[in-house]
Amino acid sequence: MLAMMTVMYRAITRQIEVTVEPNFMADRSDADERQFFWSYTIVITNEGSETVQLRTRHWVITDASGRSVEVRGEGVVGKQPTLKPGDRFEYTSGVPLPTPSGFMTGSYQMVTTTGEPFDINVPAFSLDSPDAQRVLN
Repeated sequence: MLAMMTVMYRAITRQIEVTVEPNFMADRSDADERQFFWSYTIVITNEGSETVQLRTRHWVITDASGRSVEVRGEGVVGKQPTLKPGDRFEYTSGVPLPTPSGFMTGSYQMVTTTGEPFDINVPAFSLDSPDAQRVLN
């Protein structure tokens, strides 16, 4: 049995840290049907001195064939969490692809208590199944 390495991705924007840990879901995937599914757990930590609220999300999801889909919406998993200094918010979501690998990148729009909007980066993260052929350049 092939063991998958756990990889965590990290980005910090304006003292807001975002970490992502993707996980291939073999039990929800079927290579014969070209259906591959990943969950990903995101932790957002406010390491700054101001209270902020997550308002919107923007994702760019790209499969191994180079096809990209953009997703925009309010909040994450139905929530628009407010993070005081030192607070963290964690959630898990999922994404299907028609190929055994791909990647995601994105951003969250945050707003301060004074109403100032700003974007924070979500690090680009790789979606790799055991079926994915690894190519090193």
